[in-house]
This record gives sequence, C-alpha cells and structure tokens, in this order.
Amino acid sequence: MQLDVVFSISVLILSVVVHEVSHGWVASYLGDPTARLQGRLTLNPLPHIDPIGSVLVPLLLFFTNAGVMFGWARPVPVNPYNLKGKYGEAIVAAAGPLSNIFLAFVFGLLIRVGVALPDSFLHIATLVVIINIVLAIFNLVPIPPLDGSKILFSFLPYHLQSIRDSLERWGFFIVLIFIVFLWQFLTPVIGTVFSLLTGISL
Repeated sequence: MQLDVVFSISVLILSVVVHEVSHGWVASYLGDPTARLQGRLTLNPLPHIDPIGSVLVPLLLFFTNAGVMFGWARPVPVNPYNLKGKYGEAIVAAAGPLSNIFLAFVFGLLIRVGVALPDSFLHIATLVVIINIVLAIFNLVPIPPLDGSKILFSFLPYHLQSIRDSLERWGFFIVLIFIVFLWQFLTPVIGTVFSLLTGISL
C-alpha cells in the first residue's frame, strides 16, 4: 500500500513536471523567454511542485479510493504577447497534453512488448500510462485555466475573448463542478485509450 502511494505520486509529479516544462520549452522556442529566465525549464521537480496540487490532492484521491489519480504543478509562466505566430498560444498550450500522450504511448508500447519484463516494472509502466492519459484528457477539456480552453479560444474570433475573461474568473469552480459531476463520462474514454496503447483492458 505504501509503495503504491509512493509510486503513484512519484509518477504523477514527474508527469506534470514534463507537462509544464513542455509548455516552457515550446514557449521559449516561439520567442517567450519568461520560463527560461525564471529557471523553470528544468526537470528537477522542486521548482514545479505545488503543495496542494502535487501532494495533497493526489494523497486525498488515493486514500479515498477515488479511482482516478491526477494533480497539477505550479504553472510555467508564459507571456503570450512574446509568442511568434497567430496560434502561438494554442501551440504552447497543446505542448503539455502532447507530452503526456507521448509518455503514455512510449510506456504503452513497453507494456505491449514487455512479456519478459519484471512485474514491478510493468506495474510502474501501467501507472505511467494511466496517469498520463488522465492528465492529457483532463487538460484538453476546454474550461479555463485548462490547456483546452487556450487552444479553443485561439481559434475563436477576437470579440469572444470577453467570454474567456468571464470564464477565467470562475474557472476553478467550473473545473470542480466538472470533476464531481461529469468526470464519470470520461472514464470510458480513458479505458479505451489505455486498451489501444497497451493491448490490455483496465
């Protein structure tokens, strides 16, 4: 039980760190040095850990048998006005979920071909796949401040930006409502993606 807690939270922290650093790397490539200048383009978890999102929430989810493991790190700072291109903000926002999809794909492939691998490694690989699928899908939901909202609003007309401002003020509460009442509808999607990547059912 204790090892499961350690493994689950460790995988989650490393996955959200990769997610946030991916935002920063792509932003830097597109002309925004903010994350780089603040020392956030590092895979060292310490500068990225959010006490609530990286530790408290995952622990509560685990010990309440919520059936899902997710959390967040401190957001990497991005100044959209420095980004090159019309869709710079959308590209930076998409980098986070895409990094999680990539991790899930790599470890899913290892599970598919890992017949001779130790059970302990397969267990960790399974955690990596599940947690990264959850992070990717969750962050693609178009509710501020999630990445999906930044992607969506990058393609909407400018005069609709006022809607974005209003949603961002209430974004945290909308996300909570979504988790409590609508997350169950994403569970089958997570299971389907897991099966596609690994060849096994949850």
